[in-house]
Amino acid sequence: MKILTKWLRAYLPELAADDAQLAEDLTLRGIAVEGVYDLGAGKGSLYEMDITTNRVDAMNHYGVAREAAAIYGLTLAPLSYPLPDARSAGQAFSVRIEDEAGCGRFTARVLRGITIGESRDWFPGAEVATYFSLLEQKKISNAVDASNFAWLAMGQPTHAFDLDKIEGGIVVRRARKGEKLKTLDGVERALDPEDLVVADHAKPLGLAGVMGGWDSMITPETKNVLVEAAWFDPMIVRRTARRHGLHTDASHRFERGADFNAAPVASALVSSILLANGGWIEGDLVDVRVASAEARIVHRPAIALALSEVQRILGKTTAPEGITASTVESVLPALGCTLAHQRGTEPAASGKNPTWLVSLPTWRLDLEREIDLIEEIARVYGYNGFANTLPAFGEGVRALPWAESESALRRTMQAAGFHEAIGSTFCSAADAALTAPQPGQVVPLGNPLSDEAGVLRPSLLPGMLSMIAGNLHRDVADVRLFEFGTVFSGTVEKVEERPSLAFGAVGAIPVQSALHPPRMIDFHDLKGVVEQLLSRFQVEAIYFDRFPAEAGLTPAWLHPYRAARIAVDGTTVGWFGQLHPREAAARKLKQSVLLGEIALDRLYRLPLRKPSAPEISRFQPVRRDFSLVLNDSTPWEQIDRAIAALQMPELVDWRAREVFRDPKLGSREYSLLLGVTFQAPDRTLREEELQAFQAGVIEAVGSAGGRLRT
Repeated sequence: MKILTKWLRAYLPELAADDAQLAEDLTLRGIAVEGVYDLGAGKGSLYEMDITTNRVDAMNHYGVAREAAAIYGLTLAPLSYPLPDARSAGQAFSVRIEDEAGCGRFTARVLRGITIGESRDWFPGAEVATYFSLLEQKKISNAVDASNFAWLAMGQPTHAFDLDKIEGGIVVRRARKGEKLKTLDGVERALDPEDLVVADHAKPLGLAGVMGGWDSMITPETKNVLVEAAWFDPMIVRRTARRHGLHTDASHRFERGADFNAAPVASALVSSILLANGGWIEGDLVDVRVASAEARIVHRPAIALALSEVQRILGKTTAPEGITASTVESVLPALGCTLAHQRGTEPAASGKNPTWLVSLPTWRLDLEREIDLIEEIARVYGYNGFANTLPAFGEGVRALPWAESESALRRTMQAAGFHEAIGSTFCSAADAALTAPQPGQVVPLGNPLSDEAGVLRPSLLPGMLSMIAGNLHRDVADVRLFEFGTVFSGTVEKVEERPSLAFGAVGAIPVQSALHPPRMIDFHDLKGVVEQLLSRFQVEAIYFDRFPAEAGLTPAWLHPYRAARIAVDGTTVGWFGQLHPREAAARKLKQSVLLGEIALDRLYRLPLRKPSAPEISRFQPVRRDFSLVLNDSTPWEQIDRAIAALQMPELVDWRAREVFRDPKLGSREYSLLLGVTFQAPDRTLREEELQAFQAGVIEAVGSAGGRLRT
């Protein structure tokens, strides 16, 4: 947002610091000034500021001036706008708050005989033309500019209605089914029954806290005006604005919590500007307040603050006296707090350990606890005023129980040519439904940033797919990524977290040698990576299988015929394979994308495999080849497990050396050349031993469904 130092100094006539020093001091106190631009002689500077969303009180000139007054110990000029005496109106203007949950306060002031014209510098403190020119704020008319001036000055949104277009009085209520409203942007909107509206006795006049209506707007012909200044519930304003796709200056402030007590002052400011061009006030200010809202916001319980706690948390300062009672009693009142000595404790004058009861200002809804007040004291005192000390720590650093396992997996993925990535913790409801391991276990966010980030991710795959698609759409043809992260399941009341590993690959495998030309990465390459990962753990049995497509057990994000389940010791730990063509088309991916996910909480239950380096045998190895005949339904994995089950020390290696089809075999059979290597660590193997070993291998193959080819 933009702030004028000329405007700030109107509230702080005693401010001696130059604009550059003021910018630095504000930034060091958390009111960040990102740019300072000199506007010329006598015009001061323009600040480009970045105000955090919790500090809506500082999103205006008076709020920034309040911060400067606290920093330098200056007196802040009060916001006071005297008005001429009102003419008698007989019966007061009718205002009724029908929805007390949505509107806590509504003020209305009737102005008659108003002349709508160009804005100018009406009076000191309301130099509309000058300030708007320096801010490059567009001037529209004195009525519209007065409302804009009010929120720029003090952060309170207001609105002016053409009084002659209001039927009866004002009613703040929820919209009725079927109602429509043409807003000031010229768009006719179908209202939702949950929308909060400002209406008259016949029709809606505007979306409360968001935007006024077209039919009651101020025009050059307007003579009579109703000035509105109100307090609306932040959540209801936010929901209304989101439903209609609107984000206005008014909604920006109401959504973050406006000042409950600012409405009468803002109404007086707007009225002063309008009356400067002629006209008069009819009747007194109508101020309708909801007792429950006022009790909740204005009369919040006081917070007990002990000097000893302030000193304990903030520690030593560069000044010998440190944080004293006088420091507390100067900082907090400057920010709008009221301090009272708590009974039964030492008074501040004693200098021992005073405790105060701190009443909070209505414009600081972010202050809720004692620690918030301590943070404010530290902020205004200046973080650079504290001594550089290391926090006390009595223990050594302890790694998480699964840190070693995660490190082993990370090294394996990096060795396989994958790069680690970090995705978003949130995803869309559609992606969550697609990738959730268990349907109905998705946790929605109560206040999502957008529809694309509306739920906590139940899987890492949405983020992985987004990152792969982002690379491919930017002409990065070869992508290999992995991510360690937390996934979420359960309900809003009870959210369960567990670690997970996702990986994805697309593109060509780099050239290894002239004998191995480049080729596209395929399903079997990814399977090899998974096998490497699992080999880092002490596993008794690893197998991969798939289910028939018609069974509906394969995850919806996987190709039904190019996917595999990962099972370790009889437990499913994950899935991998090719992305379903439907999902690839939806993401405009023309390449074959391979990806998978492993539930690490299940894998971490297994101990890591301890590396061992057996002594190399000095005796000659013996290789034997077996020509086998297998049925198409017998995979190599079945043969591999059968041979491994022999647990023969002398059997040091076995592998499939060749697979081929032979017309002489049955139509559903194939031939496999099995190569095995025998070697003893302490002797040369004799022929009779080799015969026994070979017989054991043949028997194991037979038990797996194979036979020797004759």
